[in-house]
Amino acid sequence: FSDLREIKKQLLSVAERSRERGLQHSGKWAAELAFALEPLPLSELPPPPVLTEEDARDLDAYTLAKSYFDLKEYDRAAYFLRGCKSQKAYFLYMYSRYLSGEKKKDDETVDSLGPLEKGQVKNEALRELRVELSKKHKAQELDGFGLYLYGVVLRKLDLVKEAIDVFVEAAHVLPLHWGAWLELCNLITDKEMLKFLSLPDTWMKEFFLAHIYTELQLIEEALQKYQSLIDAGFSKSTYIISQIAVAYHNIRDIDKALSIFNELRKQDPYRIENMDTFSNLLYVRSMKPELSYLAHNLCEIDKYRVETCCVIGNYYSLRSQHEKAALYFQRALKLNPRYLGAWTLMGHEYMEMKNTSAAIQAYRHAIEVNKRDYRAWYGLGQTYEILKMPFYCLYYYRRAHQLRPNDSRMLVALGECYEKLNQLVEAKKCYWRAYAVGDVEKMALVKLAKLHEQLNESEQAAQCYIKYIQDIYSCGEVVEHLEVSTAFRYLAQYYFKCKLWDEASACAQKCCAFNDTREEGKALLRQILQLRNQGETSSTDVAAPFFLPASLSANNTPTRRVSPLNLSSVTP
Repeated sequence: FSDLREIKKQLLSVAERSRERGLQHSGKWAAELAFALEPLPLSELPPPPVLTEEDARDLDAYTLAKSYFDLKEYDRAAYFLRGCKSQKAYFLYMYSRYLSGEKKKDDETVDSLGPLEKGQVKNEALRELRVELSKKHKAQELDGFGLYLYGVVLRKLDLVKEAIDVFVEAAHVLPLHWGAWLELCNLITDKEMLKFLSLPDTWMKEFFLAHIYTELQLIEEALQKYQSLIDAGFSKSTYIISQIAVAYHNIRDIDKALSIFNELRKQDPYRIENMDTFSNLLYVRSMKPELSYLAHNLCEIDKYRVETCCVIGNYYSLRSQHEKAALYFQRALKLNPRYLGAWTLMGHEYMEMKNTSAAIQAYRHAIEVNKRDYRAWYGLGQTYEILKMPFYCLYYYRRAHQLRPNDSRMLVALGECYEKLNQLVEAKKCYWRAYAVGDVEKMALVKLAKLHEQLNESEQAAQCYIKYIQDIYSCGEVVEHLEVSTAFRYLAQYYFKCKLWDEASACAQKCCAFNDTREEGKALLRQILQLRNQGETSSTDVAAPFFLPASLSANNTPTRRVSPLNLSSVTP
């Protein structure tokens, strides 16, 4: 990144070349990035591309066809381009045929099936395109854009291995074309795969790695990369800011993500990309007024954009109007059947409406679009849990856990599954691991304690409950956990059995503060008083490794460690 002026020149040049070939998104990406850099003086602007003899011959046909292409008359554009020899015209010819097939496929999908039928509708042009492009490829007549199109055709035909090789080749031939890098991102499923790719050593590789780390949930590495890109001079790039916000959304640092999105909207108020992610954050925080404002705002900008439909869907979902929400997610899928977020969100809505078969279908579609979508795997697990099919659950929760190894929700779900299947040792490992990675919902310790209770391991159960109570109180939250009363009740009874009257009465008094344990607490206090009056002394022969002081603060409550479960060998 030593010479930002040279990078700006390259970006302006590739943005123009992408637009000439109808690659709108790659052109937009390069232009946005170029905009974030300092403007160039007139003397340093990139020169217009040099025309070859072939270009000059095809110029008329190309100009006519490009105007038809821009109006989405793909067949017409292809008709006038047949027989053109120049690289640019040939690419537009093949790309027009490809898009024509895609458009017909999408139209047919929408007309005949509605978004929840698994259509056997295929792009008829793909096989012919593959044959023609592979001949050109063998003869080494494809430029970077041609290789990109060949890769897309292979991917659509599910020839993933060949597609990856072609995209890597495209990145070597034309490293500035973001489209090829992005396609490569969608095909890489894990870090191991990434190691074996021989990628060109260029500044574009940094953007690619940051993006793929975000996709693979390696968020710390991604954030480091984005920070280094900002330090290198891309601090004004809205693309990088939005990616950082998405990264924070992925690690559930909701406040940070929200503040970045708000900043982004100030910089680029008419932006629609990533606003569905922003709406997910507002949904999780139940921020109705903000979500309503966002939905109205996007509706004014463009109501027939996929992201707008998803935001409105989230808004209705937050108002518990699930039928309406599902309707908007369906509308989003009619606009773009390959839009991942809408499939997953629609699955959630069908779950709310208790329509499990439709939910399963929607989640499966989401996984077809992107196998790395942990929410869809997790959703399938939940659906099969409702259907009381624990072995299926286990499979789907495991897949979700593999994608998010440090997400406590997946681990707690896995633990519950193992519990249902009576594999209590595995369940204990899951709960303990969920606690170790930072339990979001603060339920892992309670579940672990109840397991110990079941297995009559009263000491471990008591230790779990104590840790749980410390956690709740150290957060400084107003305690609305039902389980707090359960914990105090268990501890009161445990200390009572151990004849530790002071600790038992302290816990019993805490029980009196909760409706569901008030009577038991009072009864226990009466019993303790009786025994004390009869002269029963507090037991000293029972090793009392723990007690609960009145403050219940974490720093002055010594607890013996819960016997650590060996997690090194087993990752559920």
